[in-house]
Amino acid sequence: MKKLTLVLSAPALVLALALCSNPAFARAQQSSSATTAAQQQPAPPATPAASPEQAAQKITAYTLPPDRYKKARDLSRINFRFAIISFLYGLIVLWLVLAWRIAPKYRTWAEKASSNRFVQALIFAPLLVLTVDILELPTGIYDNWVERKYGISVQGWRSWSWDWTKGELISAILGIILVSLLYWVIRKSPRRWWFYFWLTSLPIIVLLIFLQPLIIDPLFHKFEPLAKKDPALTASLEQLVQRAGQDIPPERMFWMGASEKSTALNAYVTGFGASKRIVVYDTTIVKMTTPQIVYVAGHETGHYVLRHIPKQIAFTAAAFFIFLYLGYRCIGWLLARRGVKWEIRGADDMASLPALLILLSIFGFVANPVTSAISRHYEHQADQYGLEVTHGLTPDSGQVAAQAFNTLGDVDLADPEPNPVNVFLFYNHPSIPDRIQFSLTYDPWASGGHGEFVP
Repeated sequence: MKKLTLVLSAPALVLALALCSNPAFARAQQSSSATTAAQQQPAPPATPAASPEQAAQKITAYTLPPDRYKKARDLSRINFRFAIISFLYGLIVLWLVLAWRIAPKYRTWAEKASSNRFVQALIFAPLLVLTVDILELPTGIYDNWVERKYGISVQGWRSWSWDWTKGELISAILGIILVSLLYWVIRKSPRRWWFYFWLTSLPIIVLLIFLQPLIIDPLFHKFEPLAKKDPALTASLEQLVQRAGQDIPPERMFWMGASEKSTALNAYVTGFGASKRIVVYDTTIVKMTTPQIVYVAGHETGHYVLRHIPKQIAFTAAAFFIFLYLGYRCIGWLLARRGVKWEIRGADDMASLPALLILLSIFGFVANPVTSAISRHYEHQADQYGLEVTHGLTPDSGQVAAQAFNTLGDVDLADPEPNPVNVFLFYNHPSIPDRIQFSLTYDPWASGGHGEFVP
């Protein structure tokens, strides 16, 4: 699911990602959909993408032609190494910001400009965000270069730079809010700041999840009513939504122009309340049949019906609680050893932020296997729900699901034999071979039974 992993990681990483995000961990937590490669890697077709007719061929297992098999294996190795290396590089960048005393310089500029704490954060946070992200640009540029080389990205460098700039503006705004809040709480309660910041950050995350499809997503992609682009698909999705008992009318079904920037396939349900909607990439409409897209939408709907989002938020809130407490316990020790050399006055000094971000990034990376395992479990449940909700609605729904996953893997060059360590550390979806195998073998109706989630 496109947004599910973001929901899972957001509270634990809100500070690190919004202010001075570690690119490796951000990549490891990168959201992916039911129609992504079920792994932390992009999806380029080396040969022309499969047509809907080809996508509807009978599937018995996930296979790739020899040339695409080699590319998929190579891409998997590249991205696995990149995830580890860029995590370490991100830590080095934060350490250099401390060693070069950049944060104290920005703090001093902010204090000279105003005695108002919020105004100081208004100056300090954007400067720190921009500095760290510029230092981390080599990893971002390399990542995009790989995507272009393998055909995932068709986005020009000028467009990519503009997206990066918009991302920086969003990060700066979030940084101002979070920095001012964090250090206000620290100064008010030096011993319990970790608890109060945890408490106040949760509604901010919920608000961001609500606003993302309304404000943030349209900054990066074009959205149009799906009924205008594909009335037949809209009608099929309406049937699915009604059977799932969800309230997503046609006015909340959208077509997204992904092909301007990417070849990847995607369809997802996002938002909640008034912002809840179904989104289908234009690339998916071109490369998948309507029944396959309906299955993918069924998978995504399963996340809502099975209440995965609130469950993930609850889990991550608990993890964030632990991370902040550990940060509180460790930041004093770290500053006692290095604070004077770094020209940091104490934990209530804004200049201590890079040190806290190092700690949170390490805690998050260590916890990532647990986060990934929980996400894989929920994604597997959503796969199962998709099979159950489309059973009877779509003929041979298991074969249709297998075809959808095979098309996904073929377009995205999903690794046919993923490294178990890579899966353990970074996969937030089951592997494509496993998903296809499950789709072909799950049949509780054969013996007169019924589905677990959809009777």
